[in-house]
Amino acid sequence: MKVPCTEDDWKKIADEFRNKWNFPNAIGAIDGKHIEIEAPPNAGSYYFNYKGTHSIVLLALADAECNFLYIDVGCNGRMSDGGIFKNSTLYRELYEDLLNIPSDEHLPNRVKPVPYVILGDDAFALSKNLLKPFPRSKFLSAKQKVFNYRLCRARRVVENAFGILASRFRVFRKPICLKVENIDKIVLCEFRHMLTLYRMLFYFH
Repeated sequence: MKVPCTEDDWKKIADEFRNKWNFPNAIGAIDGKHIEIEAPPNAGSYYFNYKGTHSIVLLALADAECNFLYIDVGCNGRMSDGGIFKNSTLYRELYEDLLNIPSDEHLPNRVKPVPYVILGDDAFALSKNLLKPFPRSKFLSAKQKVFNYRLCRARRVVENAFGILASRFRVFRKPICLKVENIDKIVLCEFRHMLTLYRMLFYFH
C-alpha cells in the first residue's frame, strides 16, 4: 500500500481532518492492532504481548474517513507500537523527508508556522511531524484538556478503521492458526480486497 506522494494529496487529507474533526494540519492517524495467533512451536515469549496473548502487530496510518493510507504487518507482539513505527518504511521516509509533506503553514491567529503532523497516542515519541496528547495530569490547563480531547477524537479514526476491518473479515476475530509468514500474506490479501471494494463503490457512485 502506497502512501500519498504529493503535497496536494497530503493537503487534501489535512483539509478532511480540519473539516470533519476540527483538527488542522493532520495528515493521518497512526496506531497498532494486535492480530492474535497460535504461538509457533518453541517461540517462547517472542510473540507474547501486554494483553497476555500471542500476536503479530498490524501498524496502520488512516485518513479522516477511516481509509488506510499505509500498513506494516508482521512484527512480533512484544514490540511497542512506537518501536514498530521506528522500524517501518513510513518512519524512514518521513524523517528522511521523502514523502513530499507540505512545508509548515500558519494557522489562523498564530505567528509561527505549524508543521503537518501524524496523530498518535502515548505509545509514540513526540516529534516535529508526530503529535500526541499531553500526559495525563490533574494539572493540565483548560486549553491542554481541549487539545487532548480534539487530538484523541481525530486520532480515533484509525481505531475505527481497524473495527471496520475486523467486522468485514471474521478471520481477525479469533486466533489465527497458521505459520506467521502465511498470516502476513492473508492480511495483505484482505487489504487488497478492501481496496477493490472501495474502488468499486467509488466507480458506481
